[in-house]
Amino acid sequence: MKPVPSFSLCVYCGSRPGTDPAFADAARQVGDWIGRHGGQLVYGGGRNGLMGLVASATLSAGGRVVGVIPKALVEREWANQDCTELLVVDTMHERKREMAERADAFLALPGGIGTFEEFFEVWTWRQLGYHDKPVGLLNVNGYYDGLLQFLAQSVDRQFMGPWQMDLIVSGDAASELLPDLVQAGGVTAADRLDAV
Repeated sequence: MKPVPSFSLCVYCGSRPGTDPAFADAARQVGDWIGRHGGQLVYGGGRNGLMGLVASATLSAGGRVVGVIPKALVEREWANQDCTELLVVDTMHERKREMAERADAFLALPGGIGTFEEFFEVWTWRQLGYHDKPVGLLNVNGYYDGLLQFLAQSVDRQFMGPWQMDLIVSGDAASELLPDLVQAGGVTAADRLDAV
């Protein structure tokens, strides 16, 4: 029987690999880090693109993987049957709620519209006080530079306050961002989270 995971990280990322090999490398690094540190990946349950890579890397490094996927995507044969636990739900709303409840922290890797929507939703929930879990953005090779500039403009034009920007943390190195994010989520065994 495997021990209880020391933390649970929800990762949002693309169901495609993208054009830059650094995106795939980052997904593998994140999964490897989760597994090596006794953690659990919570993600959308897909087997393609960055989603499949982060799940495979987590499993290969000894971590636990919880996939949460809507029935419609299972029917399209997009589900990753290798997950430690694969939850099939009826709607996207159920999927996102289940993922959020099972996570200690959230991280967005490069991705498309689904990744953006999930990232913005958990950030919005945090600013409204629905949860107080850390939200991170892994800015691989400047993928999110334009978004971060736009968000800074939103603050400058007073549609957001600086305190709202302070609710997310971004970085370009998984080995630096992950320990901070997971520790902010309540994991106290800092020695287990040091970058290796």
